[in-house]
Amino acid sequence: MSGVGRGQMLRVRGGRSIAWLPPLVLLVAITVIDFRTGAEFRMISWVVLVPGIAAAICSVPGTAAFSVLALVTYVVADSSWPDRYRSGLPDFVLVAVGGVLAVLACAIRLRDERSMLHMRDVADTTRRTVLRPLPPVWGGLEHAEVYLAADSEARVGGDFYDIQPGPHGTRVLVGDVQGKGLGAVEAAAALLGTFREAAYHEAELATVAERLEIRVRRHGVHIAALGRDDGDRFATAVLLGFPRLDTGRVEAMVFGHEPPLVVGPSGVRPLLADGGLPLGLAALSAEGPPPVCRVPLAPGETLLLTSDGVTEARDGAGVFYALADEVARALAADPRAVEPRRLVDLVRDGTLHHCGGRLLDDTTVFAVRRAEQRGRGGGDEPGRGGRDASVRRGDERAGKGRLPS
Repeated sequence: MSGVGRGQMLRVRGGRSIAWLPPLVLLVAITVIDFRTGAEFRMISWVVLVPGIAAAICSVPGTAAFSVLALVTYVVADSSWPDRYRSGLPDFVLVAVGGVLAVLACAIRLRDERSMLHMRDVADTTRRTVLRPLPPVWGGLEHAEVYLAADSEARVGGDFYDIQPGPHGTRVLVGDVQGKGLGAVEAAAALLGTFREAAYHEAELATVAERLEIRVRRHGVHIAALGRDDGDRFATAVLLGFPRLDTGRVEAMVFGHEPPLVVGPSGVRPLLADGGLPLGLAALSAEGPPPVCRVPLAPGETLLLTSDGVTEARDGAGVFYALADEVARALAADPRAVEPRRLVDLVRDGTLHHCGGRLLDDTTVFAVRRAEQRGRGGGDEPGRGGRDASVRRGDERAGKGRLPS
């Protein structure tokens, strides 16, 4: 008898529904109380509440069954003692009409719940399309991430991230489109589509950044041509490059975004990368795009990237979340906090605790580091021998004058 939504919570071990139990208990209670009250106060009229309770948690057949059961119970109880006061026809009509209305209300509730679940499925599909699922080890990188939409019903927003392996190394993009709503989702999807192609084919990280800048401007022109007024969006971002052969350094470009933190056995420090204007605003800078910074990254060090939802989280007194300090304290207490999964969980929980669960902006926490080589798969070409094997195949193909597929 359980419904699509609320009834799903009323289940016992094994998945069996007990949504029928509350209205049944209410029906029995009303009947017992009616028989124990005086003749001048007939409790049985309250049986009209039973179909109403069933309508809130049961299915349509279950609600109809309780409507009939309530009506039968009313007739039996009201006529049990002919010499005592009887509620009569008016309350009989009340119980009958209440049952019919309860069935209609249940049907409307279930229709709305199905519609809501469908919209949630659409939102989840959109989210998986924009923020595609990634293997735990991808492109020679171990990573973990969490995304929390400020609008819990929307489930997707303007934050974006991705990892793209390729013949020139593995590139990482984490960013945040200005604004909210579906327009921000569209811009994020456009950026990620361009990143996945450019990061694979382009040899230089600066060229990837140039392609992203052009894509933001092209997207704005397209939106303006449609007559919409939200085409002037920009995006803050961090673009990282992990060269295939140079395992001791990482390339970084920062576009108006909070620089990543390097978390390792020696502590927490900001990544030494000069920043530039956000993507889409390069025309406003006389200095051009930000430089590509090549920064040493020791084995075991993890890069932590976050969006505004973390850096701008405030408590009740308006104090910002001290990300670096919190991570440093956690690392001192437990060196294993440097692991991407633990680090992401730590920052997520700390942010939610600091702001009391009231996120004012979409929140992304992304941690990535070079994976330890343990002879396992899951590299650039999953299921085909891991990263080292894929590098060898890439060299062989490059020697034949064509890019790896």
